[in-house]
Amino acid sequence: MEKKPHFVRREFPPREVSSLSLGLLLAAVLILNALLYLYLNKFYVSSGRAETDPGLCPFGYFKLGAVKNCSPWLSCEAINREVRKLKCVGEGAVKKVFLSEWKENKVVLSQLTNSELKEDFLHGLKMLKALQSKHVVRLLGYCEQQFTILTEYHPLGSLRGLNETLHMPKYKGINTWHRRLMLAIDYVSVIRYLHSSPLGTLVMCDSNDLDKVLSQYLLTSDFHILVNDLDALPLVNRSAGRLVKCGHRELRGEFVAPEQRWPYGEEVPFEDDLMPPYDEKTDIWKIPDVSNFFLGHVEGSDIVRLHLFDIHAACKKEDPAERPSAQEVLDTYKKVLTLLIREAAMPGAREML
Repeated sequence: MEKKPHFVRREFPPREVSSLSLGLLLAAVLILNALLYLYLNKFYVSSGRAETDPGLCPFGYFKLGAVKNCSPWLSCEAINREVRKLKCVGEGAVKKVFLSEWKENKVVLSQLTNSELKEDFLHGLKMLKALQSKHVVRLLGYCEQQFTILTEYHPLGSLRGLNETLHMPKYKGINTWHRRLMLAIDYVSVIRYLHSSPLGTLVMCDSNDLDKVLSQYLLTSDFHILVNDLDALPLVNRSAGRLVKCGHRELRGEFVAPEQRWPYGEEVPFEDDLMPPYDEKTDIWKIPDVSNFFLGHVEGSDIVRLHLFDIHAACKKEDPAERPSAQEVLDTYKKVLTLLIREAAMPGAREML
C-alpha cells in the first residue's frame, strides 16, 4: 500500500514593524507637523506685518522701499514739488492714474477726471486713510484741494493679469495649487477685514462682475493681494437698521447675489426707490467665483476645489442669512491648506501607521 505524503502546515508569524522603524516614522510626523505649524503661522501673520500698521509706521506716516525711517504723508506742496509724472497707465470713471517718480522710487499718482464724481473720489481717500493695513495699498500722500492721491507702485499690476504673470518663465515655478490657494486666502482675508474694519462692516460694491472685482486689487511682487480701489465701500449698520445698495442702476447676471437683482420680474420696470437694500453677504456670494479664478487649471487645483465644495455651496445659499461669514470661509480655507500641505508632504504616512 502506497504511503501518502504528509504535508505539514506552517504558521508564519504576522509581519511586524520594528519598534525602531515605527519610532522614526512617528518622529518624522512630529517634526513635519512642527515645521508645518511654523510655516503656516508665518504665512497667516503675512510676513510679520501688523494688521493695522503697514511698514511698522504710525498713522499718517509711511515707509517705502529700503528706507528705514518713516516719513509723514506727502502734502500738496511736497507732491507738487517732489513728484514727477512719467506716463498715464490707466483711466476709469472717477480718476486717471499716472506712473510717477518720487526720490528715485516709482509711485502712483491718481487724479480726479470727472468733477461730478468728486464725492466718490474723496470717499475713496477717506477709506484709504482710515483702512491702512496689510490688506490695503499703502498711502504715501494726498492733496484734497487738487483731488490727488499718491500710493505705492506695484509693478505686477492688478489681478486681471494674474494668469499671464504666472505663465511667465520666471514665475512658472510658483504656478502651483499651493500658491494659488494662498492667493485665494489673501482675497478672503481682505473681505474679512472689510467686514470687520475699524469703521464697521463695509461692503465691496465695485464687484458686479469678475473682471471688475479683479481690477480692484493689486498683486504685490511677493505674491500677496492688496485692495486698491476703495471708492465704493458703503457701511452696513444692523443695529441702526442701515443696509446698502450698490449704485442706483439695475444689476443683472449670475455673478451678483440674488438679493442684488430686481425682485419684481420683467413686467415691473426697475425703480431704484423700490429696490430693497441688502448687507455684506453679497460679498460672500461672490467668493466661490473669484476663488475659482485664483485656482486656475494647474495640477492639484481640482483636489482643492473638491475640499472647498461644501463651504462654496454654503456661500451660494439663496438666503443671505444662511451664508457663512467671511471669517468662517477664511477658517475653512486655512484648514484645507493645512490638510493638503500635510498630505502632500507625507502621502504614505497614514497607510504606514
